[in-house]
Amino acid sequence: MLESGSTDGTQEWLKSLIDPRIIIHYSETPLSITENWDRIKHVERNKWMTIIGHDDVLHPNYLETMSKLIGENSLASLYQSHFNFIDDQGLFMRTCKPMKEKIMANGLLDSILSNNINIFGTGFMMRSVDYDAVGGIPLFPNLLSADYVLWIELTSRAFLAVSKEYCFSYRINESTTFTTKMERYIEALQLFVDYLLRKKIRLQPDITEKEYANKILSFYCTRISRRLLTMPLKERNNLTVTKFLRESKTFAIQYTGCHDEFDPSAITGIWIAKLIDQIALTRSLFRLFKRIHPNPILK
Repeated sequence: MLESGSTDGTQEWLKSLIDPRIIIHYSETPLSITENWDRIKHVERNKWMTIIGHDDVLHPNYLETMSKLIGENSLASLYQSHFNFIDDQGLFMRTCKPMKEKIMANGLLDSILSNNINIFGTGFMMRSVDYDAVGGIPLFPNLLSADYVLWIELTSRAFLAVSKEYCFSYRINESTTFTTKMERYIEALQLFVDYLLRKKIRLQPDITEKEYANKILSFYCTRISRRLLTMPLKERNNLTVTKFLRESKTFAIQYTGCHDEFDPSAITGIWIAKLIDQIALTRSLFRLFKRIHPNPILK
């Protein structure tokens, strides 16, 4: 267990646990999430490992289900189960989107880009040697999108095996995704895009390089346009969706060299985001709506 130098009584509570199976790695000074997770590959681990945030919950059947899944899919390089979403009080909200029992790296990426899968940095089981072999989680700002890279890299070694059982709960609250400053959020997402454009994972057998880049850039523009709408103008340094879309064309040319015709405004969700962002009233109404309905609605 990696304790990140907290000062809220967590250390004292952990020290009260008397169980030889629990090994706690303390930090003398408070660490950011990036600094803390970077320690994973430097501490002693068993053959199998999982990562879980401090506020998420593994269900009593988690280890049993993972053990069975590994036994049935010994050649897989990553293991996951279905899960529930809970609120900040621990109350059930909804289940995750259904997943196939076997997912290859291209299928995982396609699901991420199409917003057809719910994956986070919780619940996955992997071999420690595989985690080390892919270099661990990349140190993106606040680890945003870094877990995507980790799961894609691990899945690329063989495949992702998924159990139909519901074995853990992911807590929806004011996470680093929504507390990170806009500049850092954009930086992290650009690092993910850069990784994908260099990796060039084949989504479908007949997809062209141009189509591949367009799909990735569309994902990038959709994510940031949606994120901008959740923030008042002053909190995003007056960066509007319209201004961002203009800048994204330059970004597209920079990363691909041949996408001067890339037009994110043609994507329905982005076009709607652009309209909402142009009027103060619609911006306010959208943020109010998102407090009530946090699920993504602009695809």
